[in-house]
Amino acid sequence: MSKQLEDFIRNNRRQFDDLEPGDELWARIEQRLPQPAKEVQLKREPKTYSLGFVLKIAASIVLIMGIGFFAYLHTGKKQPGVDLAAINPEYAKQQMHYASLVEAKRTEVRTIAKADPKLYQAFSTEIEKMDATYKKLNHDLATSPNQERVLRAMIRNLQIQTQVLNQQLEVIEQYNNFKTQNHETQSI
Repeated sequence: MSKQLEDFIRNNRRQFDDLEPGDELWARIEQRLPQPAKEVQLKREPKTYSLGFVLKIAASIVLIMGIGFFAYLHTGKKQPGVDLAAINPEYAKQQMHYASLVEAKRTEVRTIAKADPKLYQAFSTEIEKMDATYKKLNHDLATSPNQERVLRAMIRNLQIQTQVLNQQLEVIEQYNNFKTQNHETQSI
């Protein structure tokens, strides 16, 4: 039945469209609609701020940036988040042992810095090269797929540093002995 109705409307469409509402009807409808409010544009006056207010804001920004920079510096000094004990507990102990040993030997070598700066400079150059390699290994440890191998390389580097520092301390001892023997022979 609905199909017959649709067909009837389609076939007789022109007869339905002959009656259209008049212009008077549209005018009455428009009168009943609410009138749009007239847009009142208020000019905004630019805000002015006192110098004291601006200085307070600037001081707050500087203070916040300073605190952020301070926090950044102190968090940057921490060692990357690699737990050596999680990789291999035995290697972690060895690394700690050799690192403390190297630091103690370096402190001993620094004692000659004032007495013989040239000798100290020659010694420190060698150690700085090995230390740079150690730091690179430490940096690579976090991203390495074979962390145990990198950790072994770090320990080996520390062992070599310890050997070199022991040799340097022997040279310093021999040098000091030579100086004292030479001084004694000159005084006789």
